[in-house]
Amino acid sequence: MIKGNKVGLRALEKEDLDLLKEWRNISAFRKNFREVRELSLTDQQAWYESLQQTKHINFMFVIVDLKSNEPIGAAGLLYINWVIRSADFSFYIGKDQLYIGDDGVAEEAAKLLITYGFNNLNLNKIWMELYEYDHQKITFFTEKFNFENDGVLRENCFEGGKYWNSNLISLLRRDF
Repeated sequence: MIKGNKVGLRALEKEDLDLLKEWRNISAFRKNFREVRELSLTDQQAWYESLQQTKHINFMFVIVDLKSNEPIGAAGLLYINWVIRSADFSFYIGKDQLYIGDDGVAEEAAKLLITYGFNNLNLNKIWMELYEYDHQKITFFTEKFNFENDGVLRENCFEGGKYWNSNLISLLRRDF
């Protein structure tokens, strides 16, 4: 386990899938994910199996409260490109439907994973695609961690009867 003061990151287990399915199916969360359909346990199991087959490029963790050992969220460095040393950053706090929250837990968990990516995996860039209406994550990652805007994919999402842009943001090792 990768440990901080309040939270840790542990490997995803099959037993976590039902809880992750519940969190992923929260409608306020789901609209922010690339997979917008309601997920079944079968979907989650297929995703888990695909992660097992691609462990060399997908590092997925459960965020755990260290006091209670209770899962509170999920985070990952995915689709790692070992040539350019980059990874797609996946992150949310599912407990109490926080998504990010402002209690410092998300900040510590994100910092743990970013540090792991740069210092242990030797990544050079951690990036994410966020829809323009996902103000909570955009603000969190640009203000707390200095992620910078790399570009915009125009009308790359359809939500609420409207097309929205995707923002590509990233953090380089030298800027962390």
